[in-house]
Amino acid sequence: MSDVVNTAVVALREKLGNEGFDGSAKFVIEDEGNIVIDGAGVHEGDEDTDVTLTASAETFQEILEGELNPTTAFMSGKLSVDGDMGTAMKLAGVLG
Repeated sequence: MSDVVNTAVVALREKLGNEGFDGSAKFVIEDEGNIVIDGAGVHEGDEDTDVTLTASAETFQEILEGELNPTTAFMSGKLSVDGDMGTAMKLAGVLG
């Protein structure tokens, strides 16, 4: 697992707190790896999920740090979404 993925897993766990996520989502961080968020928490993985979000490491970092709104990233083409948009919107609420 890359340092980017390790750091992102820790940051996402902090954002979620002790709460799981209702649904499942996978972040594909280009050239780094994948992170899955589901009812069990956050972990590195590549299993099938309700929605897959793909972005560069830089874009993903900006979203995690609150510098870039996930919706803005999607609308500007920096974040692609494949799957259930409702789940993606719930996740944006958690990250925002």
